[in-house]
Amino acid sequence: MQELHDAPLAPLTTFRLGGPATRLVTATTDDEVIAAVREADAAGTPLLVIGGGSNLVIGDKGFDGTALVVATKGVTLDGTGLELAAGEVWTDAVAACVEAGLAGIECLAGIPGSAGATPIQNVGAYGQEVASTITEVVAYDRRSGETVTLSNEECAFSYRHSRFKADPERYVVLRVRFRLEDADGMSGPVRYAETARVLGVAPGERVPLATARDTVLKLRAGKGMVLDPEDHDTWSAGSFFTNPILDDETFAAFRTRVRERLGDCVEPPAYPAGDGLTKTSAAWLIDKAGFTKGYGSGPARISTKHTLALTNRGDATTEDLLALAREVVAGVRDAFGITLVNEPVMVGVGL
Repeated sequence: MQELHDAPLAPLTTFRLGGPATRLVTATTDDEVIAAVREADAAGTPLLVIGGGSNLVIGDKGFDGTALVVATKGVTLDGTGLELAAGEVWTDAVAACVEAGLAGIECLAGIPGSAGATPIQNVGAYGQEVASTITEVVAYDRRSGETVTLSNEECAFSYRHSRFKADPERYVVLRVRFRLEDADGMSGPVRYAETARVLGVAPGERVPLATARDTVLKLRAGKGMVLDPEDHDTWSAGSFFTNPILDDETFAAFRTRVRERLGDCVEPPAYPAGDGLTKTSAAWLIDKAGFTKGYGSGPARISTKHTLALTNRGDATTEDLLALAREVVAGVRDAFGITLVNEPVMVGVGL
């Protein structure tokens, strides 16, 4: 187990932002992860768990405590069952499943970060989310001091949310187990309209697994959502805001604001979200509020490829990023009466 002091955290994040940690520990086995967590808890030391760093906004002052990098490795395929160590690179795991002819996560290709982060955020894109394939999550329960196995139901998954995100100080994910599908080399049913259109198929149809994966990678790359150290549009956390989910009353008021601002013939994006709820598009809100691709004049700007990504153009600080985020939140609220919610985890800062 490697240990460093006054260690920079910015290189461990896709934003490349944030100050140093008082102490940085890198754990390569589950036992090392648990030992580091127990040590910090016993000493009453604040703990920051880092996987791929693709969903973190760390303050410029850094983190006064122990930052724990989970670097565990392990991919086990058994029939249609998949078990991933928390530190496994997610994109590599998707590639391995496609190579093995297993469907269920192929449309999640290109999402940066580690496998252990996927259940926390209930990662999803292009018509798939991990809640549909996760069977169990093995985690260290800091409250009980024991390793526990939580079923899919116990994980309490919802849109970009889970039991782990609801109680972030309690669990440290160690392993994630999935049940995939052997569809004779074909993908899961294509559910996302943009993907279906590019593939030239009707929603619900299947395509070869590699074709689905490669198509998603191209779509993501076109939006700056595939990591590239030479492309500042990818110096981000991907989607910075979640898509708002509105009840009937709030959505009706929102539609009224849209028509007042944009004209009677304009209808905002609307997708059923169950139980009288409607999901709308954060990217659409940002764009229609006047924050177009490339918006900004400072070192933190909206991506030139996608309005939902806030980016570090190379020499930004976390405060630069937050100033832009606050401007966008205020602008969308003023225009449409909706308050956007950040998707990345904030460490030592907030909107």
